[in-house]
Amino acid sequence: MFTKGQMIFAAFFVVAFTLAMIWSYKKDIKIHKKHYKNTFIILIAIFLIITVFALITFSLH
Repeated sequence: MFTKGQMIFAAFFVVAFTLAMIWSYKKDIKIHKKHYKNTFIILIAIFLIITVFALITFSLH
């Protein structure tokens, strides 16, 4: 399905993108701590809403 060159490119791209995201996050960590407090609670709420919606949807079928 994919050539060997495409798979190598994809692997390098994923590694480079991940490293760039980590570097960017570490660079801005002071700003994140100041402006984005309690975001974990919002993420949990979104996850719970999606879970409840999925359970309702699958239980109706």
